Formats: sequence, structure tokens, C-alpha cells
Amino acid sequence: MSKEVLILAIESSCDETAAAVVRNGREVLSNIISSQIALHTLYGGVVPEIASRKHIEKCNQVIEEALKQANVSFADITAIGVTYGPGLVGALLVGVSEAKAIAYAARLPLIGIHHIEGHICANFIENKELEPPFICLVVSGGHTHLVVVRDYGVYQIIGKTRDDAAGEAFDKVARAIGLGYPGGPKIDKLAKEGNANAIEFPRAHIEGSPYDFSFSGVKSAVLNHLNICKMKGAEINTADIAASFQASIIEVLVSRAVQAAKEYKLDKIAIAGGVASNSGLREAMKQICQQEGIAFYYPSPIYCTDNAAMIGVAAYYEYQKGTRHGWDLNAVPNLKLGER
Repeated sequence: MSKEVLILAIESSCDETAAAVVRNGREVLSNIISSQIALHTLYGGVVPEIASRKHIEKCNQVIEEALKQANVSFADITAIGVTYGPGLVGALLVGVSEAKAIAYAARLPLIGIHHIEGHICANFIENKELEPPFICLVVSGGHTHLVVVRDYGVYQIIGKTRDDAAGEAFDKVARAIGLGYPGGPKIDKLAKEGNANAIEFPRAHIEGSPYDFSFSGVKSAVLNHLNICKMKGAEINTADIAASFQASIIEVLVSRAVQAAKEYKLDKIAIAGGVASNSGLREAMKQICQQEGIAFYYPSPIYCTDNAAMIGVAAYYEYQKGTRHGWDLNAVPNLKLGER
């Protein structure tokens, strides 16, 4: 029987300070998240300097709690996994510095992980039967990627956003209609009360790039609709706006993912990232996958938002491939998926 592999993982790419212990790539022994949402809500979005300071305050605490909850010590850990990009440079540096210090002191292998790879790997936690290859739609506040997962750690990006990420568009529209931050969950909730066909917002298609996305147009269309209503003195139905806006985003995401699955002859689609917890997206994807005979996978909401368990899963598969990083590992805020 192969030796048990325990990964201590650290995630600090944005405004969640997180640590987790993952066993053999699929079993989460602990997953501790210290969220800063309440703090950043005061400013209507994430303030990078404040995020970095909070990571410094919380990093040791979440690691200690993760080890305690998993009932292990540093002596039991096989390797340290840490997000080193993309993300906010100051926030990333806190996690990377912590991981390097622990790995050096405990004489453990150090494995830097791409944040998007972590989101993709979140699907392996609860879907034990899921194995590559499959299509993964990664949708978050900072990223919208359509990826062919060829193998563990082997990714082909076939589409990405040309401007705003889907989650970014959700946040901006939520702010415009007075919902505040974070926008995604609030629009999802309000959309249930509205008519998704009330307003026809645009669905962007990019000539020659069938899998790329663009969400700045639909965001601008919402802002224009609000301005026209105000100039005419017309009633602004925020529930209808939320529902119609969300429907336009979902239609584009779902259609691209299914089209890719057909073209690449893959019968599995997974979604990942913060927007993957959107109930409208999950339901629409579930329905079309059922119609098309495609298996559909998605993580629980706790594994959609930024967390360290997903980093631990990704680090396990990188560890098995022999990936190791040296003490010169640094934060790379614009790290591309597939780079090492």
C-alpha cells in the first residue's frame, strides 16, 4: 500500500486567509477560512493593503486551527502547498512567505499552486469518480476561463474573457442597482423574484473566437437601462434587472461550455470558482447537460469560494508528478495557468 500523503495547504490570494489539511488528494481533514467580507463591504470592494494586513494577522491562526482540526502535527505532513498566483501581490506574499518558512523549518517539500488550478481541483473533493479529461468552466470575480482538463495538472485554455470577468460584472451591476458588495450572491437571490425575460440584455459573441467571453457590454447595457429609466422618470424594477442580467450571463457561459464539450468530444463538464455557486448557473447547466447526455460536476459552495482545501488537492497531484519549488518561490500576481 502506498504511503499516505498529507498536504498542508495555504491560500491568501485575495481576501480569505485559509489553511487546510488534505489526505491523498481527495479527503479533506480540515478546511479553515477566515473571511474579510464584512471588512471590505465597508469600502464596496477589496482593499489590497487591508487584505494583506489581515492575512498577516490571521495566517498563523488558521494554520494552527487546520492542524488541530485534522488532529495532525507538522511531523505528519508530507508537503506544503501554497497559492503563489494569480492574485493581489501583497496578499499572495503573506501566504508564500509563511509556506516557505514552514517548509524550511520542517524540512518539507514546497509546492506552489496556481489559484485557477486549485478551483478546478475543487471538483475532485466530493466527486470521487471524476477524472480527466473533461471541460471545466472557471467563473469567479477575477477570472472567466473555459479549460480542457487533459490530465491532472495538464490544462488547455480554449476561451477566456476579453474584459470583465463574470463575477466582476456581477459586482459592478449589483453596485449600480444598490445591492452593494459582494454582488454575486445578492443578484442571485434578487433574480429569483424577477422576470428573466423582462429586459433583453446583449449576449456577446466574438468573431473568430467562439469560446472567448466579453461581459463589459452587458454591464454597460444595464447602466444605460438605469440611466434611461431615470431620465424618463420610469419605475426601476431591480428584481427584473437582476434576473434579466443574470440570464444573459448564464446563457453565454452555458452555451460556450456545452459547445466545447461537443467539439472536443468530452462527456463531462465541471464548473468552478465563486460564481459556480450561483443557483441559476447550476440549474441551467444541470438541465442542458441532462438533455445532451453530459455528466455535470460542481463543488459545494464552500469549495467554490477561495479556500485552501482546493489548493491541497492540486498540490497532491503536483506532488505525485514530482513538482517541487525552491526557496526562491515568489508571488506572481499575473501568473498564467500552465506556467511553473
